Amino acid sequence: MASVGPSAASTQPALPSGPAVFKTIPYAFILPEILCGTWVWILVAATSVSMPLLQGWVMYVSLTSCLISLLLLLSYILGFHRNSENWKVLDSLYHGATAILYMSAAVLQANATINSEHNLNGPLNYQLNSAASFFAFLTTFLYILHAFSIYYQ
Repeated sequence: MASVGPSAASTQPALPSGPAVFKTIPYAFILPEILCGTWVWILVAATSVSMPLLQGWVMYVSLTSCLISLLLLLSYILGFHRNSENWKVLDSLYHGATAILYMSAAVLQANATINSEHNLNGPLNYQLNSAASFFAFLTTFLYILHAFSIYYQ
């Protein structure tokens, strides 16, 4: 007869701590999310913000997500989770919600890019906006990958 005791609970994978965070999917996505998100707000800040309302939202989403993801990464590295299943739920909800917010920011940034194509400020703003749009969509994709890989883990 098979026992359903503590051995059944040990089949679930443990949450990584320390350097193992960088080697474990989906937690290895956190650092690229931070780096690509940082590029988004640096590139948007380097443009002459022609559409402050649209690009302000992009800056807010990218900067806030970058800071919260950095705190989440530090908490995993330092082992604050203590292998609790609640951290998986928190992580999945955070990355799912952030993916939705980042998708809205990426679409708004793409709109700002289209509007800056024929801007009098020259091609530099268009190129910076194009790069910001690329990194916004890439960051969105990373957040989606992270959220779904936790869900299907």
